[in-house]
Amino acid sequence: MTDEQHAQGFERGTDGPKVIVVGVDGSESSLHAAAYAGGLARRQRALLAVVYIQPVMAAGAALGVPVAETTDEIAEDLIRYIRDAAERVKDIFDVRWEFHTFRGDPYNGLVTAADELKADAVVVGASEQAGHRIVGSVAIRLVKAGRWPVTVVP
Repeated sequence: MTDEQHAQGFERGTDGPKVIVVGVDGSESSLHAAAYAGGLARRQRALLAVVYIQPVMAAGAALGVPVAETTDEIAEDLIRYIRDAAERVKDIFDVRWEFHTFRGDPYNGLVTAADELKADAVVVGASEQAGHRIVGSVAIRLVKAGRWPVTVVP
């Protein structure tokens, strides 16, 4: 290792991931991704950062739809679901995890989360929306960003 490489300090993923970010939105594929990421975090003794991106929908808010309340309820339901799942397996598996919420669109929210949490890896569920084949899914955009190893779980 050169002096320059040694001076950089933080290197992601050199000894396996220490922080694994998983995006959840309540969809079946995102819950599969959370289960996969949980197993990976357990085996690697990494921190599992479960991230929910609360959408910002200005149009819905303009029409009087209580968007923030709805997304807060989804986040609370996800936390409850994850805590229940963690409680059921606590005697079998020990996984360190945190729950984070960020606001924005899913791609930019996950990028922000991965950057702020110093993620070594990002896990997401495969898109269940047909339109993403044309526009590009969040997973494809994360892979193209090339900043972290990205695992896409069906």
